[in-house]
Amino acid sequence: MFGSRVRVAVVLCALGTLLGASGCRAHRKTTSAPNSTDYAPQLQQLVGSGQMPSLRWPNYSDYQADVKTFYDDRNYEVAWTRDGKPTAAASGFIQVFRDADKKGLRPADYDADRWDSRVDALKGKSADAIAQFDVAMTVSVMRLISDLRIGRVNPQHFNFDIDIQSKKYSLPEFVSDQAVDATDVAKLVSGVEPDTDQYRKTEDALAKYLDLTKQQATQPPPPLPDVAKSVGPGGRYAALADLWQRLQLEGDAADGGAAPATYNGEVAAAVTAYQQRHGLVADGKLSEATVKSLNVPMSARVVQLQSSLERWRWLPEPYLKPRLMVNLPEFVLRGYDQEHNEQFKMKVVVGKSVGEHDTPVFAHMMKYLIFRPFWNVPVDIAKKELIPHMERSPGYLEAHNYEAVNSKGEVQGDVTVAKVEHSTVMIREKPGPKNSLGLVKFMFPNQYDIYLHSTSQQELFSRSRRDFSHGCVRVEKPVDLAVWVLQGQKDKDGQDWDEAHVTDVMQNGKDNFQVNLKTPLPIVIFYLTARVDEDGKVNFFDDLYGYDAEMQQVLEKGPPYPVKPDPARAEPQPGDTA
Repeated sequence: MFGSRVRVAVVLCALGTLLGASGCRAHRKTTSAPNSTDYAPQLQQLVGSGQMPSLRWPNYSDYQADVKTFYDDRNYEVAWTRDGKPTAAASGFIQVFRDADKKGLRPADYDADRWDSRVDALKGKSADAIAQFDVAMTVSVMRLISDLRIGRVNPQHFNFDIDIQSKKYSLPEFVSDQAVDATDVAKLVSGVEPDTDQYRKTEDALAKYLDLTKQQATQPPPPLPDVAKSVGPGGRYAALADLWQRLQLEGDAADGGAAPATYNGEVAAAVTAYQQRHGLVADGKLSEATVKSLNVPMSARVVQLQSSLERWRWLPEPYLKPRLMVNLPEFVLRGYDQEHNEQFKMKVVVGKSVGEHDTPVFAHMMKYLIFRPFWNVPVDIAKKELIPHMERSPGYLEAHNYEAVNSKGEVQGDVTVAKVEHSTVMIREKPGPKNSLGLVKFMFPNQYDIYLHSTSQQELFSRSRRDFSHGCVRVEKPVDLAVWVLQGQKDKDGQDWDEAHVTDVMQNGKDNFQVNLKTPLPIVIFYLTARVDEDGKVNFFDDLYGYDAEMQQVLEKGPPYPVKPDPARAEPQPGDTA
């Protein structure tokens, strides 16, 4: 264990005190060939301020305590040089810093372009240069390890309910025990990252798109001209050769071949393949939306992949390989088996992108289902959306399947606008096939009161863009999902929760009937505008809620990155309706 050397040192120190020894202190680790020169004064001065002007991001106050502990534990002996030269581990980390873009990070954040001059400065064996190199390396290594382990910005800054605390390393221990004498730095760094195929596939895709970005920078393509109306097979498109070349770039069209002479079936098939990967209507027609998407530069796709990698790094176990995952920009729910093999996917409807109905990102455990649920209308929705109807039509609530209850859940008569306005009563929609939540909801208690549920508006699932709810997630196939979630369970009468039984309970069972899951299921409501399929196909989706843009704005400012919730960011509105 990382802390074993400290505990041994403390015991020896205590014994030394009993024997009259002086000056004993906990000392984590020295090197096999300690430096003969004492650099402690220079190191102590650098470590004491939390600022280092020679760094690209001089303020390392967020790591100062860790850096100080690291040097305290080694009695301020330098860690990264021997005889005026970088150690093998230091050289390995310098290479990793330079390649940080391949991991979705920014090399400049780890001073990638400054290490050559620092190595040159070591040749004079100046105590200041050696100390500067050492502390800069320690800070950069800690930044890199932390960024890859838990991400750069705490998700709670965005009011996302994901707890990264359980993933954190003790950085002084990790760097001292694992990094300082690492013989294979690349392997060490890879071991820090999320252990999931999706993360690794995304990293592989990033490498491809970095190459495509360089290719576009060398030979910038002309923008494809807009279309007045969609172009399909048999139609005319003046820039057909440029379109074909663009479709070849990512592999949607066969590489190496000349462009067809006309917009034929081959072109339509390539356009369809592109549309399928980008969440567009996949009809093979060159629409305005398709042209707009095709004109997005590869550098923007790189940013999407970087954002996805950042979010994967947030997830703790068991959410790295959850049983259920909703990808909001894709409007899709997937279910996985215990080995995280995909078992199904279905369409979903998510929160509206206008107003204050964004569906937040979070990770929780699904614990129970409620068949034939009431919908308890959130107070803000009741005031904004129901009161105007009540004012125009006094019998509106009764006519539309609503009722009012008091704090004890007792149904109340004589409901007035004033009572709703002052929240002396609560409005709920009665169970049944017309209920806004449909006939079943899937519960994973969370601060937003967000859940999965069925819906009476099945027509919405035919849309390519499906953001219509007040925040909750509506599922396309609620019966299938309920059967999957309840597999292996029986009801109180010993009956399996098969399709027939689930359907009967939904249509004819008790109102507000709760069924607890024998084994809670981890579910992640996630946000990936770039996602890689199991076959390696890279998919891109619109930044539905601007979460990617918001993240990039924070990252552009550089470290130290915020860790606390942003008070200026409005909390997501809880609840859902049709």
